[in-house]
Amino acid sequence: MKKIFLIAGLMIASLIGISQTQGSHKSRSEILNDEYTSGLFKSADGTILDIENENVQAYFNILDWLEGRVSGLQVFVSKSGARIPVIRGTVASIYVDEMRMDPSFLNSISTSDIAMIKVIKGPFVGAIGNGGGGTIAIYTFKGEDEESDDDSK
Repeated sequence: MKKIFLIAGLMIASLIGISQTQGSHKSRSEILNDEYTSGLFKSADGTILDIENENVQAYFNILDWLEGRVSGLQVFVSKSGARIPVIRGTVASIYVDEMRMDPSFLNSISTSDIAMIKVIKGPFVGAIGNGGGGTIAIYTFKGEDEESDDDSK
């Protein structure tokens, strides 16, 4: 009888250990979301794009690269040359490092400085007017990220 309890106890302990180790693995998107986002941006559901492993240096404006990669996103160019992102027929809000920006500001950001993009297609309570047209949150590399990249070269 003692052997049965011992074997059953070992089996339960191993199952608990397996479930705990399986639950601790996070996808790359979840890791990026935890590392870069905060507050309302962290909890909002959206499409996370890992820019670090993409070839975006060929694009002058990150919106040019985004078009065609996120369903429902279109980028229109105004007469003045400004790119305007539209998600499902409504102009999207743009945030860079969680600060509201005008779409023309993206022309001044080098695409090689961008670490991650989170596209929130539905209304976003953190945006002015609830961001009914969706939100594009762009995150640049943090200072410590750039230093560690330089050290590895």
